[in-house]
Amino acid sequence: MKLKENEIEHIEVDLLLEALYRRYGYDFRSYARASIDRRVRQFLAVRGLKRISELVPLCIHDEGPFSELVQYFSVGVTEMFRDPFVYRIIREEVVPLLKTFPFVKVWHAGCASGEEVYSLAIVLSESGLYDRTTVFGTDFNDDALQRARQGIYPADRIKEFTRNYQEAGGTRSFSEYYQARYDSASICTRLKNRITFANHNLTADNVFGEMHLVFCRNVLIYFNRELQNRALRLFTESLVRGGFLCLGTKEDLRFSEVADEYEPVDGAARIYKKKVR
Repeated sequence: MKLKENEIEHIEVDLLLEALYRRYGYDFRSYARASIDRRVRQFLAVRGLKRISELVPLCIHDEGPFSELVQYFSVGVTEMFRDPFVYRIIREEVVPLLKTFPFVKVWHAGCASGEEVYSLAIVLSESGLYDRTTVFGTDFNDDALQRARQGIYPADRIKEFTRNYQEAGGTRSFSEYYQARYDSASICTRLKNRITFANHNLTADNVFGEMHLVFCRNVLIYFNRELQNRALRLFTESLVRGGFLCLGTKEDLRFSEVADEYEPVDGAARIYKKKVR
C-alpha cells in the first residue's frame, strides 16, 4: 500500500508523541493536531532535519532536544490584561462575590510567563481582596515558570500593558506596579508575595483544589475535545461550590461534559459560576 507524504508524516508525529509520553510522561497526544504538526515542522527546520522520524531517537536519548521541543508545544502568547473587558467584568461581577468568602484561593492554569497572573493580582489588590488571597500559577513549561517568577518584561511592552490596564478599569497609575530597569520592567515585590508558581500538567496531573476562582484562558483551544473535557473536569473538581471559572474568549463550556455544572456570569467574557446544589 502506497501512502502519501502527509500520511507518512502523520504516522511519524504519532510515533514521536507516543515516544515523548512513554519516555518523559508528557502527553501531547490529545493536543489539536494541526497545531502540533505546525510546531513539529518548525522545530524540524530549526534543527536542520529532513524527517520527523529523526526526532524520535534524538529526543529519547537526549533530554536537551526534548526540552527544546517542549518549548514549541507550550502556549506562550500572552500579555497583561489581555482582553481588558474580561478583567473589568472580574472587577465588577466576580470580586464582590469573592469578598463573601473568608479567604480566596485562585488557580491560574497554563499561566505561561505570568503576565495575566499579575494582572489578576492587580485587580484583586485594587479591590481590597488581595491580602486574603493565595494565587497559584501553573504551567508544564519550567522555562516559562521561571520567567513568571522573575516578573521581568520588556520595557517596550509597557505602553501596551498600560493601555490594557486602563481599559480594564484600573484605578491607579500603572507605574505603581513595576520598576523600570534599563530596557525592562520588573513587577513589584508586593504583588509577587502572594503568588506561588508551580509545574502542573493538565494532560496528566490531578485536582488542584479547593479553589474559588480558576483562570485558564486560551489554552483549551490547543486541545482536542477529549482533553478539553479532561481539563474542564479537573477545574470543576478543583472549584468550591459557588466558585468561578474563566476561559478564553474563543473557548466555551457549551457541549462539554461539565456544562450543566455551571451558570453563566458573562457570556462574552466566558466567565461561569459553579452551581451551588
